[in-house]
Amino acid sequence: MCLNSFLQIYTTQDTLHRTEQQHSTPIPATRSSELMGIRFSISSSQPSKPSLGELPESCVAVIMEYMDPPQICKLASLNRAFRAASSADFVWESKLPPNYHLIIRKIFDVSFPSHLEKRGIYSRLCSLNTFDGGTKKVWLDRSMGKLCLSISAKGLSITYIDDRRYWNHIPTEESTFSSVAYLQQIWWFEVDGEVEFPFPAGTYSLFFRIHLGKASKRFGRRVCNTEHVHGWDIKPVRFQLWTSDGQYVASQCFLKGPGKWRYYHAGDFVVEDGNVSTKVKFSMTQIDCTHTKGGLCLDSVFVYPSEFRKVKEFLN
Repeated sequence: MCLNSFLQIYTTQDTLHRTEQQHSTPIPATRSSELMGIRFSISSSQPSKPSLGELPESCVAVIMEYMDPPQICKLASLNRAFRAASSADFVWESKLPPNYHLIIRKIFDVSFPSHLEKRGIYSRLCSLNTFDGGTKKVWLDRSMGKLCLSISAKGLSITYIDDRRYWNHIPTEESTFSSVAYLQQIWWFEVDGEVEFPFPAGTYSLFFRIHLGKASKRFGRRVCNTEHVHGWDIKPVRFQLWTSDGQYVASQCFLKGPGKWRYYHAGDFVVEDGNVSTKVKFSMTQIDCTHTKGGLCLDSVFVYPSEFRKVKEFLN
């Protein structure tokens, strides 16, 4: 039986059982016939004994090991047996990255609770966990269990960032770091950064989250000031990426679409061994001094598993 069929059949049976318990008065004839039809459909396609509700916790836990976290949580709400099975350590350990011990040591200090079960560890890692002085966040995607990482604008090396004629840090609700770097105007645009982290083995994509124009709220509505946006359509921006094991990627593109946050793909890198920290350096430049450019908000740099590009619409 496939997992979707398992979920559908058991949920239908549970609905029937609860409906019978909740109705103190007789069920109307039309509703009764519908329920009888559902019972007949289930009983005709499944053995009468044992029912899914009588499966031992150990069997349910083995089935859950092959389910996604959202499916596990859905089943856990059905009854006590399923709820107990959903707490089994081996179920959630299969959802955790193989090197989760290294990840915990990297982002937490000795204050991380040592008594947490695997489900609790998974839940904790799915939160936005801040480290490195508040300039970086790391989390597991709740539905896929894959590691994601972001680096704030304050965690990047931005040329002339301390010169208020060019750059300013402005507060905003549109960033998980609560502020972005805003460029009014400059000749030499250069942003560099690096991160060293025990990424689980796999392929990752690095993105710059950019917004042309300065967004704000006026009378409760979002407005965007684009008066300083210029220069990005004359020459393309160049992205570069290096890793500690010798990988190198370069690409370029024009920045466009004022008024909307966009994720610009800088490149991909591959992690072969998750038990060793990988150092990634990256840059974004437009250093043609024949013209100025400005009106840009830089939020942060994101590292996502490359497979997210197929399932996360905002990355496209």
